[in-house]
Amino acid sequence: MSDFNELALSADTLAALQEFRQEEEEHQKKFAQLYSQADEDMKMKKEQGMNLFKEDWQLSQFWYSDKTADLLADALLEGADENTVIAVVSAPSVYAAIQKKSEKDIPTKHIYLFEFDTRFELLAGKDHFFFYDYNKPLEFDSSIKGKVDRLLIDPPFLNEDCQTKSSITARALLAPSDGSKTESGVLKHRLMSCTGERMSKIIANVYPETKITDFYPEHGNGLMNEFRCYADFECKQWKFQKEEN
Repeated sequence: MSDFNELALSADTLAALQEFRQEEEEHQKKFAQLYSQADEDMKMKKEQGMNLFKEDWQLSQFWYSDKTADLLADALLEGADENTVIAVVSAPSVYAAIQKKSEKDIPTKHIYLFEFDTRFELLAGKDHFFFYDYNKPLEFDSSIKGKVDRLLIDPPFLNEDCQTKSSITARALLAPSDGSKTESGVLKHRLMSCTGERMSKIIANVYPETKITDFYPEHGNGLMNEFRCYADFECKQWKFQKEEN
């Protein structure tokens, strides 16, 4: 059936299909080669960043634009010190943006990626990658539970089930918000969730300490769903949105 359908396509369409398949094969070969390389090549992998990974829409993968990823990375790093523990959950493009920064701009080595797509272990490295399935919100290495000072979470699906289960993960990861500060005098604790604006009521239920900010996250592929950033802090990158009277 597949061969018959391809024969029915125009010559131009077949050529485009063949080119697409060839690009996919070349990309997979390059990825496999990089994955097999030793850890000393990690620097090159970090520089490649999200260029190594094509979005899988079946997994609801939509990478942030470079501008958005950089801004969220800055919000996580702002005022952090060497003891600050950071977790990026289901937002690999932000993790990649952090890695691309110069060493002097990354004050802590305790930065971890939680992600369902195991390809991203290549990007984070075995010691900083946690396989994460939101359907099993508490099934990850217990050594990090309750130790995360700053957390960014972007649940993959815009529905109540996914948002609620993801919030269970966030609560399990976060250290208590006790008002402690970093060496630079900035509050150590930060929580932010980027998700669709239509999730606002659910976010208010699962993260009542957060407020909607005036920052609008953007995606590199022009995803049309209007996204918003919800956070429990203001920073250089955003302020809380003013409430309408």
